[in-house]
Amino acid sequence: MQALKYVLYGIVALDAIILCVLILMQQGKSNGLAGLSGQVDSDTYWSKNRGKSAEGALEKGTRIAAVLLFIVIAVLNTTLFHG
Repeated sequence: MQALKYVLYGIVALDAIILCVLILMQQGKSNGLAGLSGQVDSDTYWSKNRGKSAEGALEKGTRIAAVLLFIVIAVLNTTLFHG
């Protein structure tokens, strides 16, 4: 059981690094000063087809990495590993 615990710790560390890299690779969603005044063009061709682009893949990867991190940390915090 101790070996599984260390494997899960390794997965947490690796997933946290991957999550940081994915977040840093994404572009910001703010529109500069236009975003402050409420002038946001949300119905552009780019916003409608974002899921098919590299930016969409980064967003999907970020979601997957975050869910995986949450699940592994939840498993590590069960009473199975505290004893």
